[in-house]
Amino acid sequence: MSSFIEKSYQGKTQAWRYLLVPIAFIAFMSYNYWATLQSSTDTNEMMQVMIQSMGSTTVLALLLLPLAIGFFVLLIYGLQVLRMPMIGLFTSRASFDWKRLFFSFVLWSFVIGCSTILDFILAPEAYEIQFSWDTFWPFALVAILLIPLQTSFEELLFRGHMTQGLGIMTKNRAVAFIVPSVIFGLMHIGNPEVSKLGYGILAYYIGSGLFFGAMTLLDEGTELALGFHASNNLVGALLVSSDWTAFQVPSILKDIGEPSFGIDALIPLLVIYPIVLWVLSKKYRWNQVGAKLLGKL
Repeated sequence: MSSFIEKSYQGKTQAWRYLLVPIAFIAFMSYNYWATLQSSTDTNEMMQVMIQSMGSTTVLALLLLPLAIGFFVLLIYGLQVLRMPMIGLFTSRASFDWKRLFFSFVLWSFVIGCSTILDFILAPEAYEIQFSWDTFWPFALVAILLIPLQTSFEELLFRGHMTQGLGIMTKNRAVAFIVPSVIFGLMHIGNPEVSKLGYGILAYYIGSGLFFGAMTLLDEGTELALGFHASNNLVGALLVSSDWTAFQVPSILKDIGEPSFGIDALIPLLVIYPIVLWVLSKKYRWNQVGAKLLGKL
């Protein structure tokens, strides 16, 4: 079985075909961030104005819809411009492994659920129960329909398109592993969390990119990363929201504590993510870890 990166050789491999989309995306995100910096209104304040005007569920849909559409655009690009078979855009396996996706989704949902319950028990004063069926069900419907498409777009772009493209251009797995992960993290620079907590929180996003990237290269496919990313955003949004995060929605709980960035914010990165990778390595019998992440093609 050829590696996930080597699946790219089934299609067109000219550099421009792989560079066009990332350059356009980075240019758009850079302009968006520049425009935010030029604005006299704080990012979080703008979000609050939009929510008061249109409602949190409508704002969520407007934020997610372009990325959801982007997933299908990128899929068509892979089929028509890269001339790749659809399966090769997602995995090195002969067919997409849905069991892997569902396992990672359930595993991470369990971790999120347990950590949320534990935190609520230990610090109930930091939360407010805001569940209301009338507002929750339309939000949940939008979230279930669009968040998996949003996360799938990001995985297809960073762990698929960029990883495969950089891999075949540089013949170096380290470049294909690290560069998309760093860009993925920096993509979040315009999030309200960054303006609230400072640029240090980008370490968490970059670390998450490395986590998803390691999962993809070690497992030779995006199925696990797709499941984890969807669970992280969807289940997280359904359970907890706050007034200073990207998803300000009518979830079950609202975090009303005063946020701050400290070493505790990096616990998932430093402790939980390595444990998860260890569990997956045992379940799926990963080998040659160093070579798969940092070796030559």
